[in-house]
Amino acid sequence: MNTHEKLRGKVFDVRRFSTHDGGGIRTTIFLKGCPLRCVWCQNPEGLSLKSQLIYLENQCIHCGRCTTVCKNHAITLQEGKLCIDKGAADDWEEAIDSCPAACLTMDSKSYTVEELVKLTVRDAAFFRHGGGITLSGGEPLFQKDFAIALLKAFKEEGIHTAIETSCYVEQNVVKDALLYLDLIYVDFKVFDKNKHKEWIGFTNDKIKENIRFILESNKKDQVIIRTPLIPTMTADKENISAIGKFITSIYPEVKYELLNYNPLAKAKYNLVEREYCFAENPRMYTEDEMNEFRQAARNVGVKHLIIEV
Repeated sequence: MNTHEKLRGKVFDVRRFSTHDGGGIRTTIFLKGCPLRCVWCQNPEGLSLKSQLIYLENQCIHCGRCTTVCKNHAITLQEGKLCIDKGAADDWEEAIDSCPAACLTMDSKSYTVEELVKLTVRDAAFFRHGGGITLSGGEPLFQKDFAIALLKAFKEEGIHTAIETSCYVEQNVVKDALLYLDLIYVDFKVFDKNKHKEWIGFTNDKIKENIRFILESNKKDQVIIRTPLIPTMTADKENISAIGKFITSIYPEVKYELLNYNPLAKAKYNLVEREYCFAENPRMYTEDEMNEFRQAARNVGVKHLIIEV
């Protein structure tokens, strides 16, 4: 029996023909689950490992069909509005199948390694010019056994592999994953330990240790450290300078990328019934503002800034 056959992973999105998560045309696989709780999380649907029901209220025609198939009465129609007890133990699949407007769906799907490889290799022709697959999340290494088995399987198919990780995992997991990775994006969001704990839920000691480990490994030239620029939090020249000093002190030729703020994440929070960190959504930074942040990194010795066009 193939050793991968019993492994299953939870995936909340498979994005084909992506041009952002690594070079060339890629398929990005978003694995569910994350140990961190960044208050600005761009993919809040990927935080919990538990599969959850999503209700697309704007599509609902309030026909009430779903209420008739919920054995525990977890879905009710009250004054023309659908009310859902998502914490109830119920067979959501019956409700989903009964909905003529397709306004009910699960936020994730379970796959075997073989199923995801089969789904992805059909696009292999597009990977020949620098493309491949990227594991994202959530934190893809949160499902460590599944993620590493998946990376290994893609390497066996000759497909370029990349990962987007916070590196908030045990170092042995990082070491095992590196064997099957061609490109490693590491998010280093906040340098100050106390601010990191305040905004992300934990201190960054483990992240710093893993960044040092990777930048001292034979994969150091395949690593890109990234900082997402979040207004009033990470988008601070002092924070960027501290991160820049730290990573260049380990490897002077390190690659560094500053990611502009993405205002699109806010719309996802209502779907997962979570509160976003900004009541009023900030705008993206202008190119002049981005250049000021980049200059802060250059001033502390960063030579290789990745600038996406």
